[in-house]
Amino acid sequence: MTPRIPPRLAASCRDASARAWLARLPDALREVEQRWSLTVGAPFEHDETPCGWIAPVVCGKAPAVLKLAMPHMEGEHEIAGLRFWNGDPTVRLLEADEGLGAMLLERCVPGTSLRELAEPEQDRVVAPLLRRLWRVPPPGHRFRPLSAMIAAWSEETRGQIARWPDAGLVNAGLRAFSELTSGADAGVLLATDLHAGNVLRAQRAAWLAIDPKPFVGDPAYDATQHLLNCRASLRADPRGAIHRFADALGVDRDRVRLWTFARAAAAPRDDWRGGWWTDLARAIE
Repeated sequence: MTPRIPPRLAASCRDASARAWLARLPDALREVEQRWSLTVGAPFEHDETPCGWIAPVVCGKAPAVLKLAMPHMEGEHEIAGLRFWNGDPTVRLLEADEGLGAMLLERCVPGTSLRELAEPEQDRVVAPLLRRLWRVPPPGHRFRPLSAMIAAWSEETRGQIARWPDAGLVNAGLRAFSELTSGADAGVLLATDLHAGNVLRAQRAAWLAIDPKPFVGDPAYDATQHLLNCRASLRADPRGAIHRFADALGVDRDRVRLWTFARAAAAPRDDWRGGWWTDLARAIE
């Protein structure tokens, strides 16, 4: 049976590698369904940017979640990260096939998103989760440095130069990226994509993190994904929002501000016309 593909997932498969992954998806699903003896439900419809084909399943009599991850640079070591954190404070990884990008995951019950709470309440949940995630990986680990992701982003942004709305601002952001990653590959394992949409209510713990995209680096960077998803707070008082969250994390305020500025000014994007990113970068430059 051909699996149903949520419209947002289909729309996100724009490049050749993503389309090839989508074409292989039915075979991959059949393989893990048989190997892990799964009864597979209808896929979840994603409010967040889709990162793969994800559906509730039953394994034996136990509820779980099956994720077939779309290949992409940021998420390459998701399985390794889930193994490293081992359910603290992430969902548990029950089974995995790295070649297929397949993960059998603990199901969060009730599984409601932290987005249901107001932004100040989200801060109080996300900050302790991030602090628990930040651990030094063991010698010989396979995780990439944060500088590798930033270098890839910077190259992509330079390739979009014809669409930049303010060349001076974008170049300032690129310089900040370079300065922040210069000689800074040592650090802790970061989630890099922890925000309220990737935090779910559960029974084993009040809240669990999902969809990590692990890199090793500066913990101040890890504040940015949550902050950039708190637009009401940033619009009302951008520096105040940054300072409050940095203080909750126990990291340097100015480094969080610089990382947030660099991302607002110079992170690659599909649409450079919107004023939100430029306005935020100018407000905190």
